Amino acid sequence: MRKTQGRHGEVAVELHTDVPDRFRVGLKLFALAQDNSRRELRVEELWPHKALLVLKFAGVDSISDAELLIGCELQVPRSERAQLESGWNYVSDLVGCVVFDSGREIGEIEDVQFGAGEAPLLIVGGGDGRHEIPYAEAYLKSVDLERKQIQMQLPEGMLDLNAPLTAEEKEQQAGANREAPRNKKTL
Repeated sequence: MRKTQGRHGEVAVELHTDVPDRFRVGLKLFALAQDNSRRELRVEELWPHKALLVLKFAGVDSISDAELLIGCELQVPRSERAQLESGWNYVSDLVGCVVFDSGREIGEIEDVQFGAGEAPLLIVGGGDGRHEIPYAEAYLKSVDLERKQIQMQLPEGMLDLNAPLTAEEKEQQAGANREAPRNKKTL
């Protein structure tokens, strides 16, 4: 949830869904806070506002009540999920899946982040560190949610973009910093 909207506990939310019409009066949702605590909410009223959706929840009746929800992620219970077309998946189902690149195991999806581009970023932890991998159709070969496996074919060097420095690279960087000329600052 992005911000409070109004004086009676309303909040403005940014939607990350291909099924925006699922939101309706009476819908039960969960608000997942950054500390992983979860709160059940029921939609009392809703209306579009600019590129956002304004939601009024039962029992959230003031700006201070609404402020407690800012930064929370809204989650739709499995029982309320819309049926997806074949080949489509809910992003929340991807967490816990193991990612493979051309058959080589990269690691397990720890989180999915939005906002860095058109495709969500899979945060993948593995033996060689953490990787941010775009969940883009161009790289996707197959998704098997039952086996918790995602097969991808990533471009050459993509996993090296945000990889941690090796011991040798750290030493080279430290040496370069020692040899760099120092300039005096003038005021």
